[in-house]
This record gives sequence, structure tokens and C-alpha cells, in this order.
Amino acid sequence: MGSIIRQRRTADGPPGYADDPWWVRQEHQPVTMAGQLRVLGKEKRAPGSGTMWRAVIPPEQRARIGSLIDSAEEQLLQLRGVQTGPTAEVARQLLRSLGHSAGLIEAAWKRTAVAAVNGGVPLEEVARWADIPVEVLRTMLTAGGQEDGA
Repeated sequence: MGSIIRQRRTADGPPGYADDPWWVRQEHQPVTMAGQLRVLGKEKRAPGSGTMWRAVIPPEQRARIGSLIDSAEEQLLQLRGVQTGPTAEVARQLLRSLGHSAGLIEAAWKRTAVAAVNGGVPLEEVARWADIPVEVLRTMLTAGGQEDGA
């Protein structure tokens, strides 16, 4: 199968190359044994839990964290244009938007901490990285750490 999948990807390929029913996109091709061994070796040398983020964190959870970060970034970028007008109006707009962005960042922070602990990283390491006491992190995770208010 590997020999069928591997084809020349140059401009001077055989006629009808684009219509070949056996052509498979590179991301859908099976991983070589050498590639799998490199990934396993990298995981063995990795600090913390020794596992790779994509291998232990479900895609839905990764997507939600990314979405929260993207939303916060979008909110913050929109603030650049609101700094004209009456002081009270600008301050109100900035404070509301900054508060909303801070909530999104906090939700992403909590979800990332939960994902790291669920992925096998010791609670003490996550607490050190987040710069909070272990007991506070433990309480946050057991008392609805998955809630984000968004």
C-alpha cells in the first residue's frame, strides 16, 4: 500500500496524475514506522507527564481552549478603535470589554489547567506553572473548574 500511495509530486508527473484514484493526501497517508518511533522517543524525553498534548487532550477540549483564546484576542483588538469620545463613555466601553476579555482568558486558563491535570501532569507542576498554591488549584478543579461563564 505504501508503494501505491508514494508517488512523484513534481510538475513532470505522469499524464492523468491529478485524476489518479490511488492518490492520497499526505495528511491521510499512514505514518511510517520511523515516524512513529520518533514520536515515541520524543514523548519519552518530554518533561512533565511524558505525553504529547494532542495525544491526551480530546479535540473538543483543545478546540474550546483555542476558541476562548481567539475570542479574547478579538475582543482586545477591537479596543484599539474605541479610545475617542467622552471620557466616561470610553472608560465604560474599555472596562466592559477588558472585563469580558479577562473572563475569556480566565476560562481558557482554567480549561488548560484541567486538561493538563487530566492529561497526567502532576497537580504540583500545574500549580507552579500557573503561579498559584496547590490547594487553590485543587479547590478550583474540584469545585467546577470546567465552568467558564461563557
